[in-house]
Amino acid sequence: VLDRLELSNARCMVDIGAGSGSVAIEAALRHPALSVIAIEKNPAALELIANNADRLGCRDQLTIIDAYAPCPLEVMADAIFIGGSGGNLCELIDWSLARLQPGGQLVMSFILQGNLTTALAHLRQCDVTALECTQLQISQLTSLGEGEYFKPNNPVFVIACQQALVSPAGVEEVVDDCTI
Repeated sequence: VLDRLELSNARCMVDIGAGSGSVAIEAALRHPALSVIAIEKNPAALELIANNADRLGCRDQLTIIDAYAPCPLEVMADAIFIGGSGGNLCELIDWSLARLQPGGQLVMSFILQGNLTTALAHLRQCDVTALECTQLQISQLTSLGEGEYFKPNNPVFVIACQQALVSPAGVEEVVDDCTI
């Protein structure tokens, strides 16, 4: 996911459905000049994100927003990650694309094939380029009787695409700073 977000020259990243903050925090740790916005609606997860960021020393790079996305956000991002959709995937994709700088990266991960199908169908109707999808499958060596086998975990699907190189429609003001 972090590789697909292409953060090496990014100034601002948004993590939607941030959960424990693993993607947001890892992005902040790998890219010290990056400002990261983590949007999460679950109170327990919000506390976990803050605690993890404090413990790992990247809290100053992280803005945590207690909200159900899509929500008001007055910044333009270089990269957006959707880790949870809360049931409004197409609306989140449109919201994200409207908040991406031209050429910015949108990356999503799914475990449900229905969400994968919905996202791909919707993105094919959007003004995006470099659309790609990867299935990741991890298996762990496990004992079985006197032998061993690789026990599979559920696959994860990762979609990555790039905002077209024109200004996003419907965004009247571009704010370069990612600080809220």
